Amino acid sequence: MEWLQQIINGISLGSIYALIALGYTMVYGIIKLINFAHGEVFMIGAFTGFVAIVHFELSFVPALIIAMFTCSVVGVLIERIAYKRLRESTRIAALITAIGMSLFIQYLFIYFRGAEPEAYPQDVLPERTLDIFGVKVSMQALLILFISIVLMILLQFIVQKTKIGRAMRAVSYDKDAARLMGINVDNTISATFAIGSALAGAAGVIFGIYYTKIDPLMGLIPGLKAFVAAVLGGIGIIPGAMVGGFILGIVETLVSAAGFSLFRDAAAFIILILILLFRPAGIFGKNTKEKV
Repeated sequence: MEWLQQIINGISLGSIYALIALGYTMVYGIIKLINFAHGEVFMIGAFTGFVAIVHFELSFVPALIIAMFTCSVVGVLIERIAYKRLRESTRIAALITAIGMSLFIQYLFIYFRGAEPEAYPQDVLPERTLDIFGVKVSMQALLILFISIVLMILLQFIVQKTKIGRAMRAVSYDKDAARLMGINVDNTISATFAIGSALAGAAGVIFGIYYTKIDPLMGLIPGLKAFVAAVLGGIGIIPGAMVGGFILGIVETLVSAAGFSLFRDAAAFIILILILLFRPAGIFGKNTKEKV
């Protein structure tokens, strides 16, 4: 029964990775860019939620909405300032710019705010435990999982059923053809950054509630792990990012439960090495030939 409890905890953790990974995979699917500044958007979401809850005394849901809105604006600004002019450049130029933007946001944040960590209040979500068939499950973990799944379902609805979602899929398939069909490619790319960044902001608030401690450099490791989750599922494929996040969260939790907690971070990168060796396209990806 203890293993079942650990799996539930792993699914809750995986839902956080999945929310961040969705931003990576959406941006890559549209413009073939690995947005390494995405982890810093996640960090900004965590601090925005903290300020809303602690300083403005808001409850969880309003704080979550404010963090998502703030991060969507930040995501659009990053795209317009750093990436828009590089769309026709080489991929290595865009990749270096993304790494530079990540470091710039980290240290700009530290310059204005300082590097001191903060701690979320303990009572933001109920801390009761439920006894389900002999397994004690945290109410907080269940609520986090529920909120994450609702956001993922909402994303699927936006992508599959709305006008902007159809535009995103068209631009992802063929940007030039989409432009000829009257789709505003610039606005579609900005909308993709806004939606992906909003999900990262939600993940930041959920992460802060789940782990309590947040700091200006907190986006680095979760951001890299979410990238691993996106690659594991098949980068550019939205369901793949979700599945990859859940698998990564479960593996990490089981590694810790087995007594190897010092290796939980290494587990993510071992998975990355294995997936690149044996299935580079990811679980849901298909191998495609590309001209170079």
